[in-house]
Parts: sequence; C-alpha cells; structure tokens
Amino acid sequence: MLWAAVGAVVASAAWAAGVFLVGGAGDSAELRGYSAPSNMCSSADYSSFKDEYTEEDSSPTRTSLKDAALDEGYCSLSLKKPGSSYADAYLTVQLDLHKKTDPGPEFTATWKKYGDSHKGYDVDPVEGIGDEAYLVSQDTTNGSSSGSRYATLAVRDGWVTYLMSYSTYLSSYDDDKDPPALTDVTDWLKTDTKATLRELRS
Repeated sequence: MLWAAVGAVVASAAWAAGVFLVGGAGDSAELRGYSAPSNMCSSADYSSFKDEYTEEDSSPTRTSLKDAALDEGYCSLSLKKPGSSYADAYLTVQLDLHKKTDPGPEFTATWKKYGDSHKGYDVDPVEGIGDEAYLVSQDTTNGSSSGSRYATLAVRDGWVTYLMSYSTYLSSYDDDKDPPALTDVTDWLKTDTKATLRELRS
C-alpha cells in the first residue's frame, strides 16, 4: 500500500504539471488575480500542521516555472515531531496558472473520478473553495503500527489549480507511533488551502 500512496502523489504532481493540458484556442485565461510565487515554500500557509509537527524543514524542495502557457510554484516539505530523527510525514503544495488552456474538464475528470482508476481511495467534493474542489484520501493503518495515511485537496478556481497533499507511512522502525487522525489532516488541508489561496490572489 506504500507504493500505492507514493504513486498517488506522483500522479498528482504529473497532472498538475500540465500532462492533461488540452483546450480550445482563443479562450481568455481566467486567472482571477492569482500569481505563482518563485518560492512556494515561503508562500504556502501550512500553519495548521505546526502544532503537531513543530520542527522546521531546513532544506525543503522548491521549484518554479514561468512560461507563456503555464506558471507554476511547487514545494515539498518534511514534517517532523519533536525528537524525531527523520521525517514523520510529508507535505507538498503546487499552484498552476494555466494561461493558454482551460483545465476545467480535465480537472473534473481526474479528481471527481479518481477512485475509478485508483482503487481504495475515498473521493469527496468540497464546498466553499474555488469553483470546484475534491478531497482524495486513504487510510491503510486500521489502528495498527503499519500502513499509510494519505490525503490530497485538489482545487480549481477559474484556470488556476492548486494541490495540497499530506502523506505518512508507518512501520515498526518509525519514531512516530501516533500520527494525526485523517479527519484532523483533512481539516488542516482545507484551512491552510483557503489561507494560501487568499494570499496568492492579489
């Protein structure tokens, strides 16, 4: 199940990078005042996670892209609890401004139907964030000390898409034996996504 969760994260990033970009010519990009920052790690709000994971990642991974067709900001962070030697969980955020093609139809097909092509995942629509948003989640721990917990909140607001993903993998070797409940994680994703999108929309 670990590889299934990792595959979901990779698939999420690949889609958001523009693999499915197709659309009609002549459309006017509906970017609604958003801008893609050069440093997504310092621009994304993930404060809801910091009470649980208090240790700062000193070297997060970040990338940015500026192009006539697509602007993008990406950040990947390791989350650590006090006293942990290694990362206890991982958080990724990605903002894409699709400037030439409307991502709407592909976004809906990818996320609304995510469970059709990825078995074992729950997909729930989320109201009140952007034009449409979906929460994709999976918990394979079943109360044990092994398995994984994964959640992604995917949002489309006009021609802008935003992904925020959390993942943690448990084993008998891990320091963290008590990761946050998935219900808490999904609440944090919603809160921090709203805050980030407000900040990035001028």
